[in-house]
Amino acid sequence: MPNHLVHENSPYLLQHSNNPVDWYPWCADALKRALTEDKPIFLSIGYAACHWCHVMEHESFENQSTAAIMNESFINIKVDREERPDLDSIYMAATVAMTGSGGWPMSVFLTPDLRPFYAGTYFPPEARFNMPAFRELLKGITNAWKTQRDEIARVGEQVTQYIQKASDHQGNQAWAFSQNTLNQATDNILKSYDWGFGGWGEAPKFPQPMTIEFLLYQVAGIRGEKSELAEKAVKAVRHSLQAMSRGGMYDVIGGGFSRYSVDNLWKTPHFEKMLYDNAQLAKTYLHAYLETGQIEFRDACEETLDFLLREMTHPEGGFYSSLDADSEGKEGKFYTWTYTEIQSALGSEMKFFEAAYGLSKKRQTSGEEHEIILQRALDDKTLATHFNITVEELKTKLKFCHSRLLHERNKRTRPGTDDKILTGWNALALTAFAEAGRYLARQDYLKAAVQNASFLLESLQSNGRLHRSWREGQTRQNAFLEDYAALILGLLALYQSVPDQKWYSNALRLADDMLIRFADPQGGFFDTSCDHENLLLRPKDIQDNATPSGNALAAMAMLQLAEYGDRPAWQKMANDMLALVMETAIRYPTAFAMWLCAADFSSKPTTQVAIIGSSEKPEMVALLNILWQHYNPHQIIAISREPVKDGIPSILNDRPLKNGLPTAYVCHGFVCQEPVNLPIELSRLLTNK
Repeated sequence: MPNHLVHENSPYLLQHSNNPVDWYPWCADALKRALTEDKPIFLSIGYAACHWCHVMEHESFENQSTAAIMNESFINIKVDREERPDLDSIYMAATVAMTGSGGWPMSVFLTPDLRPFYAGTYFPPEARFNMPAFRELLKGITNAWKTQRDEIARVGEQVTQYIQKASDHQGNQAWAFSQNTLNQATDNILKSYDWGFGGWGEAPKFPQPMTIEFLLYQVAGIRGEKSELAEKAVKAVRHSLQAMSRGGMYDVIGGGFSRYSVDNLWKTPHFEKMLYDNAQLAKTYLHAYLETGQIEFRDACEETLDFLLREMTHPEGGFYSSLDADSEGKEGKFYTWTYTEIQSALGSEMKFFEAAYGLSKKRQTSGEEHEIILQRALDDKTLATHFNITVEELKTKLKFCHSRLLHERNKRTRPGTDDKILTGWNALALTAFAEAGRYLARQDYLKAAVQNASFLLESLQSNGRLHRSWREGQTRQNAFLEDYAALILGLLALYQSVPDQKWYSNALRLADDMLIRFADPQGGFFDTSCDHENLLLRPKDIQDNATPSGNALAAMAMLQLAEYGDRPAWQKMANDMLALVMETAIRYPTAFAMWLCAADFSSKPTTQVAIIGSSEKPEMVALLNILWQHYNPHQIIAISREPVKDGIPSILNDRPLKNGLPTAYVCHGFVCQEPVNLPIELSRLLTNK
């Protein structure tokens, strides 16, 4: 008998719609029933690509006897964390407060007035690894609800007060950030860097694209100056990106990154592929290529974006949320190989591939073939020398091998796809495609970016209101702060790549709306809008997680828009936000890397470039090509046809053509140089500040 999830739109919730558990989505009916029947709420939060969510479902939620206990004693609510980041944020804070750690599936027990009194993550069906059996836990909480209500109320009140206090961020408003303070953050990042294996922290090791982005900001800002700190930062960037893109966590056959590595070597991944990881990493590899010139970084960027286009794109232009880790009931089965499978697919080219990936049939034992996770053992130059061929010849051979294996892999049963489309995550991908399209001269990327932006503005907006989620023609949830802020930045990136004024005007409109709906009178923004439903508290999460903090994105969006000249007061608002978090950000930089990027953008002189002219003229194309020769995160660009029309950025106003030709105006901190027509003159103005 289907439960109350049968009418939901989230693939994760629909996965649970045939469980014998009487699941509700988070809704007024469920909350009212908890109050009326005086029952505790069991809140289970997860997402479609979550491996252990599937395990707990199979072990417990599909079990009739376990479901009977849940249905008799609890009001059971299932939440897709990707649709409801607000609920996930509130109750993850409670889980961490009570247990010292968090994760998914998240399992939280609440009083009918939504106060958490017991929490954990995955619970097994039988007690093991110091975890109680889920059924016994349910029975224990049922008994405590009957006999220890006062203690439950006390714990619920204590935890609620703790997380409310923790969410009331009171930083040092007098804190002044400068290049010296940013250098302190960089130094702290490098001190904690893993120079042995790359990245930060111990296994499980997660990619840190925002941290690497900040290092690239720092390096670009002092390019040409001698700096031991900058040299060390570049070394860390190269080392970390090379470590991840060798394979294992990176899919060398089809492109794209898995969520994390379970070991320090980046060898064995947790095989789920998330849109937000791949969007951010593609952009980071792009910027690293532009800064260092290393072709392997460009390859990783393009292969990742090509993967998104091939496997995670809706026909109407949106990007899907994730690919599952499991297929045919086994994690990673879609991505792993046996030696015989590879040999059969590659034939005579096997010797090159075998050497590149350190494969050997002799390593198989007892006549059984082990599963192989591909990770490069030798680099191109070493291999080419070994086989006495050029690097380009070797690349051609390996590319052929990859395409053959991809062809064979595509015959397998694919992992499940969470095909809902989330505004904020799509906006991260929009930025990556827009930037890669212009820097790499990939028209297919620019086309994808335009289609995506059009889809988000048309399908995820109704009656002037932005929504969080879309699937099969239906929207769900009003958008959160991160959706607004990320989309503003995505539209600004697209405007600079495809200079249609509608992208800029929509970014500015959304920013005005963001301030109305989310602004906190005490500074910064709430994560939920002013007309959002009442929850245990109104969340205001300032720390970066796998995706950037909504507040950090909002600060960056306001800083960029202020540079266009239409909302100059926003620069002070953003700087006030930065002052509140910078002291903490310096001490814990990997948790506040997006904030540090915004601080870096604010603290260094920004170059404003205004270009007027017809895009069809070769002189205009020549000027635009100059803009995309170098990576400069401290630069904003406005482009318009002649004559200039309303709705464009203010920095384009009163910019006539010079000599009747496409003309570039370059300003540093709104102090402008003489307009120029020639590419060589524009190049000089951009590189000699």
